[in-house]
Amino acid sequence: MSAYQGKYAGKPFVDLLKENGVLPGIKVDKGTVELAGTNGETTTQGLDGLAQRCQKYYEAGARFAKWRAVLKIGPTEPSQLAINENANGLARYAIICQENGLVPIVEPEILVDGPHDILKCADVTERVLAAVYKALNDHHVLLEGTLLKPNMVTPGSEAPKVAPEVIAEHTVRALQRTMPAAVPAVVFLSGGQSEEQATINLNAMNKYKGKKPWTLSFSFGRALQQSTLKAWGGKKENVKKAQAAFLARAKANSEATLGTYKGDATLGEGASESLHVKDYKY
Repeated sequence: MSAYQGKYAGKPFVDLLKENGVLPGIKVDKGTVELAGTNGETTTQGLDGLAQRCQKYYEAGARFAKWRAVLKIGPTEPSQLAINENANGLARYAIICQENGLVPIVEPEILVDGPHDILKCADVTERVLAAVYKALNDHHVLLEGTLLKPNMVTPGSEAPKVAPEVIAEHTVRALQRTMPAAVPAVVFLSGGQSEEQATINLNAMNKYKGKKPWTLSFSFGRALQQSTLKAWGGKKENVKKAQAAFLARAKANSEATLGTYKGDATLGEGASESLHVKDYKY
């Protein structure tokens, strides 16, 4: 959301959300820039003036924030330099948010781009998450007041696919090895998966028999919106159709957080389409 979004039906958007029991949040980073001394790796900017911005966002009604760090898998990537820089950036962002009343969503995204297999993704994910939690502890971040928004552990976009149960096993194991039990929840990003595939993989994680001291849920962007946007098409007469598509996908993901999704959601247009965009930026 924008903390200063205009009015809808005569009311400020933030007030409309609050009246409906929705807590507003805001993206506070200013995008990525190339990290000098690396092979096209990036770091995220926006720490300058962040405390003052967070104060204003809180006053405007925001209660949580997100910050996206981006890493990629390659022959020599991610470098330890990129891992450390992004981990420290996430930790500095998180403690600044907490000092100003906002719950930080910590988002270290490892891009799915490439031909690597799931074992490579698992290794990199563990290295990245270990560095992130070391940095969060170094910066005295209250872990109970954070959420983690990571990638799922999957093969690269140019590699053969694997079963959802395999993705679940590797993802949960990576979290078990790196993520403190003090963190309340993992809210996964979809990383360019189709809506249906993201839901099925989340469901498989919650069915997986293993130690899971955190809630495993979703914070999908593209994989929550695609079929809704296609149903709407920017036309007022399609609003009810779009609402129905959104409700179906939200219900499917809600069931997936309980491990009870049976793949029986009415698939809207585009629900099975891959949403992968190479080197995704927003």
